[in-house]
Formats: sequence, structure tokens, C-alpha cells
Amino acid sequence: MNTTTRPVPPPDPPPRIPPGTAPPNRILYATMGIVLAVLLIGAGGFLWLSGGRGTNLGRIGGPFTLEDGNGKPITARDFHGNYMLIYFGYTFCPDVCPTTLNAVAAAMDKLGPAASHVRPLFITVDPRRDTPSVVKQYAAAFGPSITGLTGTPAEIAQVAKEYRVYYAEHRTGPGPEDYSMDHSSVLYLMGPDGNFIAPVRADQSGDEIAADLKKLMG
Repeated sequence: MNTTTRPVPPPDPPPRIPPGTAPPNRILYATMGIVLAVLLIGAGGFLWLSGGRGTNLGRIGGPFTLEDGNGKPITARDFHGNYMLIYFGYTFCPDVCPTTLNAVAAAMDKLGPAASHVRPLFITVDPRRDTPSVVKQYAAAFGPSITGLTGTPAEIAQVAKEYRVYYAEHRTGPGPEDYSMDHSSVLYLMGPDGNFIAPVRADQSGDEIAADLKKLMG
């Protein structure tokens, strides 16, 4: 019997990948990495906004020295024994700041007698324009419960660092006054001992903020 040996065809060459294109498995791994990073960031943001006690967020808050609307030095210790509800913004803010402060003022009305133990503070992130008289007039527009505070650029930078507040100047034109301020928007609830309790969402109504405060204050 004659046995004919047929040559084995060579294996197909690997698919050619155009220069500058990542192999499919690398694309998959990169995509998975991006998705994982987004999920981790989202989880961290949820923990931060949910205000869960015991989470390892690092220290938030600390001593500060600022000025009230009368130019009087104010320190964090002046509020010990009361809760502080702190919001960072600026008086030229077109929408978020006034909306939040209106809600805070409404929340104070909803708290009833408990409001006497809460000191809402508005701390400017625009000290160049927000002088003591400016923050005094601005805070008063929302009612007597809110205290406006300002300071030197160095003092504002220090308190913003203590509270992990983001703010940055955003130029809108060539003039010295042609700018707005980008800033984070969170309400910080500090306990009577001066320690951080939890963040309170700033995009809520007065009723919702009051409900959060009642729960957090026990």
C-alpha cells in the first residue's frame, strides 16, 4: 500500500495590527481598568456624600481665624458648644450659593427650638471682593441666622484646606473684576466639640436639610 504524505499547511499568520493600535486584549484590559476606576471613584463619592461615620476619610475641619461682617476676629472655638453648618461660596455667585443659603435659612425655620443650637456660617472663597461689609450685607439678605465670614487670601486658603474645599478663579474677561469662582458645594455639619459629623447635600430643599440635621443631631 502506498502512503502519500501530504504536507501540513503552515499555520495562519497572526492578524496584522496597524501601527499605533493596541492589541484587543490590551484594549479589553484598559477598558476594564477605566470602568473599575469609575466604579471606585463613584463608591468613594457615595461614601463621602452619605456621611457614614467611621469611614476613613481623614480629618475634616480644624481651627480657623476669620472676620465677621463687623471686622471682628472669629475663631472656630467661638462656636464650640453649638453645631456649625458651614457653606463655602462667594457673594457674586449667580445661582448655587443663593439657592443653598435660601434653603439653609428655610431649614433653620423648620428646626424650631433646635435651631438655637445650630450656627450656619457662610465662608467666602473670594476674599478679594468679599470684604467684611460685603459678606455682612449678603448674609443678612437670607435672614439673621446666617453669619458671613471672610479673611485674607491666606486665611481663606487655610480654612479651605482644613475642610478639603475646592475653589479656583475662572477668568471671564480681561478686566480685574472679570472672573467667577469655581468651588465645591457641600454643607459641613460640625459637632459642638468642633469635630466633623457629616456632609449635608447642598442641593436639597429646606425641608430636606432640616430632616437631615434632625437625624444627624440626634
